[in-house]
Amino acid sequence: MLKSRVITAIVLLVLLMAALFLLPSFVWSLLVVVMVMQGATEWSRLSVLSGLKANLFWAMTLLIMFGLMWLDASVSSPQQIYTHLAVYLVSAVLWLLVVPAWLMIGWKVSNHYLMALVGWAVLIPTGLAMIDLREASPWALLFVMGLVWVADSAAYFSGRKFGKNKLAPSISPGKTWEGVAGAIFGVTIYVALVWFFSPAMSRLQVLPALVLTAWWWVALAVIGDLFESAIKRQAGVKDSGALLPGHGGLLDRIDALTSTLPLAALVMLFQRIG
Repeated sequence: MLKSRVITAIVLLVLLMAALFLLPSFVWSLLVVVMVMQGATEWSRLSVLSGLKANLFWAMTLLIMFGLMWLDASVSSPQQIYTHLAVYLVSAVLWLLVVPAWLMIGWKVSNHYLMALVGWAVLIPTGLAMIDLREASPWALLFVMGLVWVADSAAYFSGRKFGKNKLAPSISPGKTWEGVAGAIFGVTIYVALVWFFSPAMSRLQVLPALVLTAWWWVALAVIGDLFESAIKRQAGVKDSGALLPGHGGLLDRIDALTSTLPLAALVMLFQRIG
């Protein structure tokens, strides 16, 4: 299983890097839409949506994504910023308020319409953030994604080696506090290396702030990971799908990105407005 995970991860990383730095903006946006639609398919399964309900959810997701792309192409820049800001604020409310409360009380949602709304709040901002951050700079998107990947990998290996104290046994028995500590350590090293090799971050004073900010993103990544685990447990499945050998479905790979990328894009928009 580990060998399969590593091979799949390497192939995906090569393909992502090529797409991130070589594809024209419109083609990248279309690729993101395809990813969002795959996520919608898997979310339908986790939400136990079937038949007409699943088809409507999938179609509405597609319409929303193309609608946002059409707005970007047809309206002025200030209107774009505030439209995107609204999308990211929905995501912020979800991940900073709703999901933590959801996890703490162990909420079991059986309403299909509510699950569809949550699915849009998870998927649409993530897709939009992948477009916005890449448009700002491919390196900006790669930095945030890399931070989440490092956190995930460090948590996985440190948890396997040292894990004893369960983080949330009723949601995801395999996750431990030692894994979280490993993620924080790994991300600290990652940020320090990026700072060291980046000419734009030459002043030593910014390093502590960068590290503390990175720890905040680790917390968000853990919340995203736990939330998808809770949804899978509610649905009674181990993986969101079988798209990626050794990794399960797409949502199994981007769960932590759904809670981090939209908020990173939100920070970027606030900086632009300011």
